[in-house]
Amino acid sequence: MIKEILHETTDRMKKTIESLHQDLMSIRTGRASPALVDRMTVDYYGVSTPLIQLASISIPEAQAILIRPYSPSDIGAIERAIAHSDLGLTPNNDGKQIRLNIPALTEERRRDLTKQVARRAEEARVAVRNIRRDAINDLRSFEKESMISEDDMHRGQAQVQEQTDDFIRQVDSISKDKETEIMTL
Repeated sequence: MIKEILHETTDRMKKTIESLHQDLMSIRTGRASPALVDRMTVDYYGVSTPLIQLASISIPEAQAILIRPYSPSDIGAIERAIAHSDLGLTPNNDGKQIRLNIPALTEERRRDLTKQVARRAEEARVAVRNIRRDAINDLRSFEKESMISEDDMHRGQAQVQEQTDDFIRQVDSISKDKETEIMTL
């Protein structure tokens, strides 16, 4: 029973780490990457649709992203979605494709991006702590129902805390690496 709780807790915490990775990939670092726009959503006939389903995304050069809509009629909706996003990029539309030029980051923009990274890392830490809380509550309820002993509950809580500490360290490491990547010229 304790092993099941620990296994479920580990799985949920791993998903939190994966989600953090995906979030941080969408923060630009001065280099072009399809991940900057992959998860962007476009209002497609009243339905919020991921950009990746509406267009092909390529990197023709180091500082540019090229977006080719599968249907030329979608170019306006895609352009509006990019303009209203928090990327801070201006789309260049030639009627068939959209080009996003990635300018070099200013010092002020770098600082703003590191604040975004810190905020998302804190959200991940909170998620990990919430998972810990749920696991400990499960252990306590099992102990109240006499399904496990009090000693087993305390051992399980210690193991859950060890897992939590490990995943918090991973979040810290990931955010520190991303901040270093952003601040590197």
